[in-house]
Amino acid sequence: MSAERVLSVAEIARAAQTVLGRVRGVVVEMDRALTIALATVLAGGHVLFEDVPGLGKTLAARSLASALGLRFRRLQCTPDLLPADITGSFLYQPATAEFVFRPGPIFCGLFLADEINRTSPKTQSALLEAMAEGQVTVEGTSYALPTPFHVIATANPIEYEGTYALPEAQLDRFMVRLAVGYPGRDGETEILLNRVARRREVATVEPVIDAATLAAMQAGVERVYVEPDIARYCVDLAVATRRARAVAVGASPRGSQGLMLVARALAVIAGRDFVTPEDVKAVAVPVLAHRISLTPQAWAEGTRAEDLIARTVEEVPGPPTVGHRQAAPAR
Repeated sequence: MSAERVLSVAEIARAAQTVLGRVRGVVVEMDRALTIALATVLAGGHVLFEDVPGLGKTLAARSLASALGLRFRRLQCTPDLLPADITGSFLYQPATAEFVFRPGPIFCGLFLADEINRTSPKTQSALLEAMAEGQVTVEGTSYALPTPFHVIATANPIEYEGTYALPEAQLDRFMVRLAVGYPGRDGETEILLNRVARRREVATVEPVIDAATLAAMQAGVERVYVEPDIARYCVDLAVATRRARAVAVGASPRGSQGLMLVARALAVIAGRDFVTPEDVKAVAVPVLAHRISLTPQAWAEGTRAEDLIARTVEEVPGPPTVGHRQAAPAR
């Protein structure tokens, strides 16, 4: 068996910046969201874009998939969608008198569930096993998904009629939840001028790397050493959410682990082989805000989970800024 291919921090950083540069050529004013989304993919996680329609969430997901060289499948979620429409199903073949499994669109490198909150909870749950274990089970038989495999979903938070809020278990499977926000005046003007310049509706992005290179980048990120103080800081932030009076259910250990993993990937994108407290702070809101449940009183008062996490980051003392990477323990 051949050894696992692993890229160095410098190689990962160069490849990541090239990917981001290629995507920024068609996606305007999403630098922070794109960087965290790429860090999440490098950390092996899944991404939820939640914002109002028309801000380019689908374009960002499609462009990132193309630049990463992953096989991309998009599924428009609707109320009548069934789990089998995602996972696939057994079809009868008259020629052989047998039932043959026909894979669904989830058998790809990057699966985009567009407007995921428009489909029923039963169908949403079809993604749980795929996101957690990299496989789907149909009629008692498990089928492995391609590697790497990632899910990027979009959701519209402003409409309630004909939508189904994602259950807590489903939200927890997404390593980050990102908001895009409206572009500035110059950015929106650039979007219009880009559309005029390309003379077609769909913007395309050429691949920068391939699936094998992405896997090697992910393997390289896994070898970055995290100092114990940084790990304890991630735990302190998660514990603080469990003790907040406005929070009914705080972030689980999966939340603190997500903080560490995404912060580690963010550090590598920046060309560092060590994680700083600033890396953790930069991803705290996207990683933790969707993992807490507010009390009815806090919700009625208009408290936002994002604001609460931001305050938590300000209040919880962090370790001193790390200026170098300590040697990893011998194994």
